[in-house]
Amino acid sequence: MTTDPSFVPSTGQPGKRAVPKPAKIIRSFRQLSPDVLRPDAPIVTLFSGGLDSTYLLLRLRNSGFTNVHALSVDLDEDETREQKQRIADELGVRLHIVDGRQVFAEEFVRAAIKAQAVYLDTHPVSSTLSRPLIARCAVELARELGAAAVLHTANRSQNTLRRLNGALTLLGYDGCYGSPYDLEPVDRDQKIQELKEVGLDRMSERIVSGDSNLWCREFESGILDDPEDHAVPEHLYRWSRTEAGHRPETLEVRFHEGEPVALDGVRKPLLDIVDDLNARVGAFGIGRYSGLEHLDNGEKVLEIREMPAAWLLLRTYRHLETASLGAETIREKMHLEQLWVRESLEGRWYGELHGALQAFIDICAQHVSGTVRWRLTTGGAETRSIVADQPRYLRDREVWEKDSIRAENAPYLAARQDAGAFSQKR
Repeated sequence: MTTDPSFVPSTGQPGKRAVPKPAKIIRSFRQLSPDVLRPDAPIVTLFSGGLDSTYLLLRLRNSGFTNVHALSVDLDEDETREQKQRIADELGVRLHIVDGRQVFAEEFVRAAIKAQAVYLDTHPVSSTLSRPLIARCAVELARELGAAAVLHTANRSQNTLRRLNGALTLLGYDGCYGSPYDLEPVDRDQKIQELKEVGLDRMSERIVSGDSNLWCREFESGILDDPEDHAVPEHLYRWSRTEAGHRPETLEVRFHEGEPVALDGVRKPLLDIVDDLNARVGAFGIGRYSGLEHLDNGEKVLEIREMPAAWLLLRTYRHLETASLGAETIREKMHLEQLWVRESLEGRWYGELHGALQAFIDICAQHVSGTVRWRLTTGGAETRSIVADQPRYLRDREVWEKDSIRAENAPYLAARQDAGAFSQKR
């Protein structure tokens, strides 16, 4: 078992820290043994229904663990509840499904919109937002069950490894946690073969690794491993498939104090706004991203995304922000946005710096209210109207120039008039 002497769990109270305690980090399958964990002790595993998380359940069963709880946080991923339940039943584990969609939208997506959370100007962040919520749900379940461990399946070529471990650390979970894939990766073909042997042969259909939620559908690895030669099969996309003969469309987005509140004049919760925009904007082929993201030691990996709602909402917010805030404030905010992204990406969502950055961003957002009207066409979008509640823009430059000159000359003209009046009295 690996220990991390720098681990200091949070008490959950601002400004207070618990007594330092060594972290018990699981990094290999060899650690899933009676020497480390009792076979009858409750164990929570993060379960997506994909190849890696299913194989982990198989390994735990084969290792004699009898009290395994598979946690799936529903964020509108591709795998269905029925698919997950079938796997759990087949492997003899208890499945827990938590509906995290509203919390994810209201707490994490909302914050990302205000922060303009785009990684190095290439793609909006996604799993960066979902991992802290998933970790929080895992800690809550683990504490409820008195679980000895929280396990996940990230490997060292996935940024999820440090995001989940970082969140579990900052949340103060004091059991064992980590990923056995970290130091002991398992060949894809081996995982598929062993799962086939127990009747779970559907896993062989996966040609890429995927991660999906209501904000983003992401693809990586497999046939998309090589940045120098990659092409995404069109069938992988769902939101951003273009429709033949799709006519141009106009839509209007309303923000109030930095938060999306309405589409085309109809007030809706953020969850519904995102769902609607993924369908409406995606139908024009808008919202596809590709980009390289760094790993823990600086190496880069390719990730492909489709995020139509994110594409439109982030741009709408920036338009209203520039219409409502001073230029110097926006310049400083743009610098802090990348710090916000860095802290989130590195697994420090619950850290003090991230909290301080969010406070600044929230103060800026209080001044951002208004409406943007868009004209959508296949492959693109243009603004038709930008209306801020407290605008800093001009609507008629010539009138402003005349008024500005008149105001500048007013003291001089007044002085001349006063001098003339004084002369006449004499």
